[in-house]
Amino acid sequence: MITGIVVALPEEISTLTTKRIAKGNCLFIADKILVAYSGAGSKNAQTAAELLVSKGVTRLISWGCAAALSSLVKPGDLTLAATLIDAEYTRIDINSPWHRSTKNLLSQSIVVHTGQLAESKSLISSSKDKKQLQSKTGAIALDMESIAIAKVAKQHKLAFLAIRAIADPVTMDLPEAVNHSLNDQGDILLGKLLFFIVRHPAQLPGLIKLALHFHAARKTLKQVAEDIDNVICFSHFTPTAI
Repeated sequence: MITGIVVALPEEISTLTTKRIAKGNCLFIADKILVAYSGAGSKNAQTAAELLVSKGVTRLISWGCAAALSSLVKPGDLTLAATLIDAEYTRIDINSPWHRSTKNLLSQSIVVHTGQLAESKSLISSSKDKKQLQSKTGAIALDMESIAIAKVAKQHKLAFLAIRAIADPVTMDLPEAVNHSLNDQGDILLGKLLFFIVRHPAQLPGLIKLALHFHAARKTLKQVAEDIDNVICFSHFTPTAI
């Protein structure tokens, strides 16, 4: 039984392994764990999930960071979504023994939230927009990849988990430098970021604050990664239940 993990960013991959994975490719980081580096966004995530399925995985995990939509979740908290909501408000419920077992396991050492996880088609940078999305969906967090991976899992009747640590809180407006530095694939270009900071030094405190929040999220993911063998060893679930 092989577990496939889709990860959007190299900084998130590093919480799982020190091995280098080329974007768009996948690599075994253990005998039964195959990790795909997708890049940001739903299309990249779908392609990566389908690649993992073609390699014979029997269940899928969406791994990485998420943005808070609720004040109940803080940077460094873990979300293990029980429901995912796409941009058209279609819902996928994650109701499986694997989900319940993972929640019980991780809750012993980490704050775990099992509310709804919403999809965003693009980076949502303002606190106002986050709160509006929360009002529409009731979700506690959002990301750009999990629902696409869940849809692939559902199509192939595979079990699925969305393991996401909170980075930016709902009250935070992302620094303008972040949006300015993104390319069309949703990756931050370091050169553009540094050039923008030089021209707009007032952006630096916000970027430092965001970096601290991201560090808290990565610390949580690393803690979960230490338990990943126990997460994936659970096998008593029906294959058709995502």
